[in-house]
Amino acid sequence: QVQLVESGGGLVQPGGSLRLSCAASGFRISNYAMMWYRQVPGKERELVARITASGGSTNYADSVKGRFTISRVNAKNTVYLQMNSLKPEDTAVYYCNRDPWAAWGQGTQVAVSL
Repeated sequence: QVQLVESGGGLVQPGGSLRLSCAASGFRISNYAMMWYRQVPGKERELVARITASGGSTNYADSVKGRFTISRVNAKNTVYLQMNSLKPEDTAVYYCNRDPWAAWGQGTQVAVSL
């Protein structure tokens, strides 16, 4: 059974950092590009970052470029999102998924506030 479990979210002050993890099971992430998305209530899910299957190429939304870093450890079947210099507008539920999509996980809540 394909499953994606996100973790690592929390409440952080502006300028702070968080590291999100996405543990995959039921498939090998080494065969897929992987992505991080985020969603706020009332808005569509937004693609934040993407990493190729080999990890050799990454892409970021303009809003997070230079602040977020996506990475993967295929041996652990896990994808990460390092988030630095967080801003209040980064507040959202963060999800990971593969390309093509599998069933969505529960996401992890990130809140950036004083």
